[in-house]
Amino acid sequence: MNSKKEGESVRAIILVLILAVVALIVAIQTGFLDIRQTRGAEAPQISANGSAVTTTGGQAPAFEVETGRVAVGSRPQNVTVQVPTVEVQPPQANQAATTNATN
Repeated sequence: MNSKKEGESVRAIILVLILAVVALIVAIQTGFLDIRQTRGAEAPQISANGSAVTTTGGQAPAFEVETGRVAVGSRPQNVTVQVPTVEVQPPQANQAATTNATN
């Protein structure tokens, strides 16, 4: 029973990751997100001497990221909008008694 819950949570995590990747792809393809690598990566130099291991150098890559902008607002306009009306007319007391008596 416990493994079933774990399987469902793993499935949910995988679904979230898939959705995140799809959102990233859509953002890049639509031009909303622009990622450029400005500096390449370099692996560090590793040397082992007897019982010691030393590393030198190495460089992490650098990226420049530009994102689009979404502006939400309103602009003042004079617009006439027709709104539907609903009228409720309750039955009169005599009509309701007569209708119930005939049924």
